[in-house]
Formats: sequence, C-alpha cells, structure tokens
Amino acid sequence: MRQSLVDAVRAIATKGLNSGTSGNISQRFGAGGMLITPTGIPPEKLDQAAMVEMTLDGDWNGEIRPSSEWNMHAAIYKAFPQAQAVVHAHPDHCVALSCLRQGLPPFHYMIASFGGDDVPCSDYAPFGTAQLAEVVVRALAERNTCLIANHGMIAYGPDLATALARTEKLETLARQYMLASMLGRPVMLTDDELSVVKNRYKTYGQQKLK
Repeated sequence: MRQSLVDAVRAIATKGLNSGTSGNISQRFGAGGMLITPTGIPPEKLDQAAMVEMTLDGDWNGEIRPSSEWNMHAAIYKAFPQAQAVVHAHPDHCVALSCLRQGLPPFHYMIASFGGDDVPCSDYAPFGTAQLAEVVVRALAERNTCLIANHGMIAYGPDLATALARTEKLETLARQYMLASMLGRPVMLTDDELSVVKNRYKTYGQQKLK
C-alpha cells in the first residue's frame, strides 16, 4: 500500500495534474486510520518510509509530518464509509474553474459518473483547516468528486485506481467545458437525458459472472 501511494503521487505529477509538492493522496488503513502522503516532500524524493500512518483524529508518530490537508482526507473517510482512497490535486483547468467558484454543469454525459447531475464547487475556506474539511464534505454530498473554491479538486473512490481515474477524468471534462464555452454556450443535458445516463451507468463496464 505504501508503494502504491508513492507510485500514485509520481503518476499524477507526470500527467501534469500536480506540480512540485502540491496535492496529497491517502488510503484508508487499519481500524480507524489512514495512510497519507507527507507534507513538503517532492515526488522524486518520496519513498515508502515517508508515507505517514495516522488516525482519523490527527494522531501520528515519527518525525515526518502528514500532509497539511489531512483534516480533509479524514473528514471524507468519516463521512463516506465507501471511501477507501482520496486524491486531492491542483490540475490547471479544475483550478481555473474553482477560481471562478464555478462547478461543472451537465454539459457532457460523463458528469453523471461522479454521482449527480453536476460537479459542485465548494465554498471557500483556508487550506489545511477543519473549516475546509467541512465545506468539502458538504460539497461532496451524493457525489464522489468536487471542485474546491480557489484551490483545486478532490475525488474519492472504492480503491486508489478509481480515485485516480476520477481525478484525471474531472480535469479532462473541465478542459472540454472551458473549450466548449469559448466557442459558445454549451447545451446542457436535460433531467430526462441524465436519468437515462445514470441508469446505463448501473450496468456499464465489466460485470461479474454469476
């Protein structure tokens, strides 16, 4: 699990979804805890020993401090039992929309894959605070992904691969929405059209054989 976090941090940096020491990734770990990336260490210097094991109440041992956004990760694990991994990143197009405090409307059917009819943008709160954790959890109601006002984005999933895929997909959709908006006013899907998409998503992908 520790190496998977190291690999994930390097992967999103390589894909341009984060730069420098920005962003953070975690996985639910043990009984009532999580494993999270450290604060202030660039991807190329990370190793398994740098991953921080901590409780959801903020306790950890050792000299390496956890990400300053541990509150946000812990709050998501507490609020959403289905969350097993969390990715917080600062991809360009997501950040641009978040600075407008604008979410992603249903301009594309894939918006429904995030759990609702849109991808909301949270209220603003200072980074690394319990207040930020609260507004993010509120924005994630019935969603697995949201933008964070004047900051970036966050996604959770049943596993790390899914959380990473949602992060990359959200940035792609944010870019496409901005491109479409430059050409005109994107046509939004109706409630009925979104309902059909949501039903199709229930059987989308590889299904287990009975």
